[in-house]
Amino acid sequence: MKRMMLYFGSFNPIHRGHVALAEYAVEQGLCDELALVVSPQNPLKEADAQAPELDRFEMAEIACAHSKYPDRIKPSVVEFLLPRPSYTVDTLRYLSENHGREMSFSILMGSDLVGQLDRWKEYETILDNYPLFVYPRRGAEVGRFRDRVTLLEGAPLQDYSSTDVREALENGEDASRMLQPEVAEYIRRKGLWTPESRLQRLTVRIEAEPANAALHIERGKLHYRRASWGDALNDFNRALEIDAANCEARQYVEMVQEILAFRYKDIYNP
Repeated sequence: MKRMMLYFGSFNPIHRGHVALAEYAVEQGLCDELALVVSPQNPLKEADAQAPELDRFEMAEIACAHSKYPDRIKPSVVEFLLPRPSYTVDTLRYLSENHGREMSFSILMGSDLVGQLDRWKEYETILDNYPLFVYPRRGAEVGRFRDRVTLLEGAPLQDYSSTDVREALENGEDASRMLQPEVAEYIRRKGLWTPESRLQRLTVRIEAEPANAALHIERGKLHYRRASWGDALNDFNRALEIDAANCEARQYVEMVQEILAFRYKDIYNP
């Protein structure tokens, strides 16, 4: 019987850490094959925080194809075919009912998720029927389920997350240490997580919450990094109108004014 390990995630986007963990599981003989189960929508995450599911799947497909074991590490679309929102126990039940005669299933997951297990649908069914292999995440302890999972203490420790990748890309920063070149090229070609797209999302949120000083500061900082001084100053000043005691907004106002005074001496210092 084939031992199939399931690595569930949004992979938004998939990064080098995901691939390294999959390769580790194969190298340690924990499974015969490993499937990265790309979720169409994580019930515990906001839908608008995720890239289109087919983009996330294609990036996973590219990453797996360029892994050390492309014949043993592959992405799966199984959750795209099931009712939504997708729940792990429903996916496991479907796979067991349809492939249980030729496959046994286990799960690879991070220690940060173990602490949330009691929020999962029918989590006791998962713990009772499927081996859970847990890799460490900084600052996340396994906790109450320690005696019911297998902790992979030798697994490669990730010092970044998909959130870090997205933030770097949206800030126009270099994310090459976190992404395989082929995945980075796909992201560039499809225009995913650009500074422009982040500006658009922030603007939509500000329109919905115009009195949210933190959103104005966040958008102002993005303008600041893009050297859009006027737009940045407008956002920081608006944040101060909302919250006059906001030290961060005031510091940014002072920095922008100093930059403008230095660059446009003929206007500010006639």
